[in-house]
Amino acid sequence: MNGLDPILHHPTRLTVLAFLSGCQEAEFSVVRDYCQVSDSVLSKTATALEEAGHLRARKGYVGKRPRTWLAATAQGRAALAAHLAALQQLAAAAEAAGSEPRPAGGQAEGRAG
Repeated sequence: MNGLDPILHHPTRLTVLAFLSGCQEAEFSVVRDYCQVSDSVLSKTATALEEAGHLRARKGYVGKRPRTWLAATAQGRAALAAHLAALQQLAAAAEAAGSEPRPAGGQAEGRAG
């Protein structure tokens, strides 16, 4: 279906990008805790989203401790909006198809009973 982003089909990628779309940036550990994943899963997810241009990672320090902050890019926010719109269209089409009258006897058309 047009508008669905194959990168965002993965539930963790979709969750990360959706979370980041609600803020300017978030510390790695906050995103990890929100998504309820391990450090390695979030790291791999962030790398995939970064390679797709949907996310940027910024590294720095708080005191002497290294930190990583993640942020959705403009491209990532647009991809998320298009993906969600396509999912809504898909759901609406499924709902409309489910409300269409069915053949008598409850059998699908074209099937012998």
